Amino acid sequence: MSFTSPLEDPPQESEQDDRHMRDNEEVVDQQENHMPRCHPLTTPTGILFLRRVNILLLLSLILPGCLWTRGQHIEHIAIKTPLLESEYLILGFMGGRDSWDDERQGVRKLALRLRAEHLPGIHVETIENKKRRLAIELIRKAFDYNRNRELDSKEKQSARIILYGQSFGGAAVVKLAGELNKMGIPVLLTVQVDSIGRHDDVIPPNVARAANLFQRNGIFIRGEPEIHAEDRTKTAIVGNFEFDYRNQEIDISHVPWFKKIFRVAHTRMDRDPEVWSKVEELILTIVDR
Repeated sequence: MSFTSPLEDPPQESEQDDRHMRDNEEVVDQQENHMPRCHPLTTPTGILFLRRVNILLLLSLILPGCLWTRGQHIEHIAIKTPLLESEYLILGFMGGRDSWDDERQGVRKLALRLRAEHLPGIHVETIENKKRRLAIELIRKAFDYNRNRELDSKEKQSARIILYGQSFGGAAVVKLAGELNKMGIPVLLTVQVDSIGRHDDVIPPNVARAANLFQRNGIFIRGEPEIHAEDRTKTAIVGNFEFDYRNQEIDISHVPWFKKIFRVAHTRMDRDPEVWSKVEELILTIVDR
């Protein structure tokens, strides 16, 4: 009978047992490496991410130029400042999400036409309707005759400003006029074309004359039908001029489909030459005085 002394070394594993153990470890590693894993995009978070990407891609097709543009900045302004005393600054506010330099839109077309007439002392620029701060910055620079970076009372009162705009741009005209009123800066004329916005029917008292052009044929979008003065002793309402498109053909075949789905009459008014001839007439009535 034999036994192992506790002081002796335990029996060593054989080379065959060691090789068998290593083989088992390799099999386990191979199984782990080939186990099916859940792809990150198949998780609930991944699915939500893909949905958001698809929505952005769809919007980029429906609303080209809206998602990826940087917008308008002071560097885009072509007017040299300050102006000479007695010169006019005419600002046209674009509708919707239209870019300030979109020459297909009525606001921009009128601005380019006025520029082409080379009227002495007349400076015209178009502004995106969300850029009222940019407009105020331009106004400050335009009438800062002594270049001290602020407008004194004399410079404010000598400012000659005309504002016009279409759709949301029409509402921006009234909002900007209200901001200028708080600053003590007068406005010679405001013209709204199928204006859309809150409280765009009340003209602030710093505006000398105001006009409104609108249509009521649209099913979903109709312009403000009537504007009135906050103070009738200070503001003259030139008129509320209605345009009817029930039997009037205006070519809008080149307009993107997404602009025509819910706003056919609204779009026709923006493309109506008679509308912009009227706006031009109202503006020239002021500058020719």
